[in-house]
Amino acid sequence: MTAAGVARALRRGATALAVAGAVSGAAGCERSIASGQADGRAIFMEVCARCHGPRGTPTPADVARLGVKDLADPKLQDQLSDDRIRRQILRGSDNQNMPAFEGALTDDQIAAVIRYVRSLRRSPAR
Repeated sequence: MTAAGVARALRRGATALAVAGAVSGAAGCERSIASGQADGRAIFMEVCARCHGPRGTPTPADVARLGVKDLADPKLQDQLSDDRIRRQILRGSDNQNMPAFEGALTDDQIAAVIRYVRSLRRSPAR
């Protein structure tokens, strides 16, 4: 692996650890995500917006660095089923930049996040 490849891998790992640390650190302090409430917006803002952006659109730097998707993109929204979003939340991303939230979120919280992600959809360009 080249030096640039090692640096990219370290950055990806550091980002995943930061998000995972926020989640596990919260659990270690007896604090649950969004105070345990099934509030999709609150959950998204607490654990998703850091990479996906507050309205679902990541910065170009995060797209390049993490491969994070624009959740407000109508084309992406059309491609993603609710089950696919649920699996991504539970298992994390294939590139391991997004941590898995299985056990950290309840089924009701996951359903609320999916509804919130759907609400982020931009109108298609005309």
